[in-house]
Amino acid sequence: MNPRIHSFVFEAEVLRVIGNVASFCVASQDSASSTDVDGIKETPESRSSSTTTLSCAFLSTEPKPTMCGIFAICQCPARTKKFFDVEKAKELAYRQYHRGPDFRGFYQDSQSGDILVHERLAIMDLGISHPLQGSNERSQVIHNGEIYNHQHLRDHELKGVHLRTSCDSEVIIFLYEKFRDGAFCNLLDGVFAFALCCDGKFMTARDPIGVKQMYFGVDSDGRFFFSNEMKSIEDVCGNTRVSPFPPGHYYTPETGFVRYFEPLWFQPKNAINPLDLCSLHDKLVAAVHKRLMSDAPLGVLLSGGLDSSLVSSIAAREMSRRGYTIHSFSIGVDQNSPDVVAARKVADFIGTIHHEFYFSIQEGIRNLRKLIWHLESYDVTSIRASTPMYFLTEKIREMGIKVVLSGEGADEIFGGYLYFHNAPNNDEFQKETIDRVLHLYTSDCLRADKSSMAHSVEVRVPFLDKAFLEEAILTEPAFKRPQILDCGRSCEKNSFSDGVGYDWIDKLMQHCSDQISDEEFATAADQFPINTPHSKEAFYMRKIFHEHFPSEEAAATVRKWIPKWQKNQDPSGRACTVHLQASHNIGMEKIQEPAKMIQMEIQRPQKA
Repeated sequence: MNPRIHSFVFEAEVLRVIGNVASFCVASQDSASSTDVDGIKETPESRSSSTTTLSCAFLSTEPKPTMCGIFAICQCPARTKKFFDVEKAKELAYRQYHRGPDFRGFYQDSQSGDILVHERLAIMDLGISHPLQGSNERSQVIHNGEIYNHQHLRDHELKGVHLRTSCDSEVIIFLYEKFRDGAFCNLLDGVFAFALCCDGKFMTARDPIGVKQMYFGVDSDGRFFFSNEMKSIEDVCGNTRVSPFPPGHYYTPETGFVRYFEPLWFQPKNAINPLDLCSLHDKLVAAVHKRLMSDAPLGVLLSGGLDSSLVSSIAAREMSRRGYTIHSFSIGVDQNSPDVVAARKVADFIGTIHHEFYFSIQEGIRNLRKLIWHLESYDVTSIRASTPMYFLTEKIREMGIKVVLSGEGADEIFGGYLYFHNAPNNDEFQKETIDRVLHLYTSDCLRADKSSMAHSVEVRVPFLDKAFLEEAILTEPAFKRPQILDCGRSCEKNSFSDGVGYDWIDKLMQHCSDQISDEEFATAADQFPINTPHSKEAFYMRKIFHEHFPSEEAAATVRKWIPKWQKNQDPSGRACTVHLQASHNIGMEKIQEPAKMIQMEIQRPQKA
């Protein structure tokens, strides 16, 4: 097969899973009346469907996920024998109360002084509280996330062990008791940030990609602090050490930080596998199905783009097979926003109960200070994209939904951002995709987790499933790079912050520019030597961040994202030279032609 065509086989075929390519390309001119409710607009249709009874349609004997806020203190490395006050620890942990408003629990080891505090959002096994006990009272664990293979672990590695609950978190403490080695994290299929105490020993760990947020800090006495969000530890540890907990690592006071996750795909040279559409298909379907369990109502975030449409389509088909209809959600600045128009078409095609919400640009600007406090970042891209997600998950939570699936990760895995068109060769393309995946914890995973957990909504990301990552990243880069694709029409690639409506970014930039004088901007390097702001917009965001988190340690936790291979440092897709003149070179004259299906000489997966 011609490699220029072959590289687009995956994109073309997955589009077929959810319908004709043209359904994503034709801009809808439909209009609907709307009303403004506290800065958020709803269509009449979304208001009526919002009142639909939301049944707990996803009852399952599968994993019992625990979405929450965890906070832990390890006393062992301290230079003082004085234990940290447990009441003060609970006060610090309460700063992330929004992550787990349903239950609270804590534990302090009477001999070691180690502390565990848990703020729980109840999604499965609604009556269980943390910490969870192991085989004795000095064996305790707190966990944020979900272990999808917990039943397999119960049936095999923990066969014969008496576990008290069906909660997925419980396997963590019993696996530690059995192996007494953090390498057991490789047995876990899921996302997690956890901390445990066991017979005077302490351990904490984070999932391989960093889907769940986690920070660590060191106070002036040498104690180690761990928390989902930096706000719980910054003022205590900011003069000493505050840093993101590295994904794919565990920590014990005896070993320090140890990397347990080292897959083959870390090395770009290992990406030599031929394209296997069937395997990609099966692993993505399995990844979505894993995440369709909850004792609380569940939905999907739908922008109308390829990534979220695939996830939504697979979820909708599976839930339909079980006899249920899933809810989908989109947001924009108005009814003609690119994402809203596209999502409306996809939702109609796949048969979800669809809800559209709108936010005003003024409301977005007024919310910046609160958003940055939740986000704990001054990265311009993250703030732009988190604003619509913050408002959307607020409305989702008001409807009683606590869990949504989303499409984060696909653009990093497959080089979907426009700047990837400028990659000079296959090797550089592959290196950049790996680097982007490895730093998702500083960008899209951070945004998805914190902007949604601000309203106690959990976002699940099937594209970052371990098995799917292995298959996709080890595929030869020639099959993934953007190439010429002549299908008559094309859907213009937008970032989430662009897709909600271009006016959002344009007016946000103008507002920030109006707040910062030329004289003040000239002091940027002196005021902010770490990640010096490159624009007035970035300067304005940085000022707000500094007011919330004034330490240099906090500033150093943020990783600015600047696209490679382009002169303009603005992260918006519109700043990339391929936005208006894409590498596939489709001219306006072709937009008038009927859409054509892509003909591929390759076997296509036939099942969901």
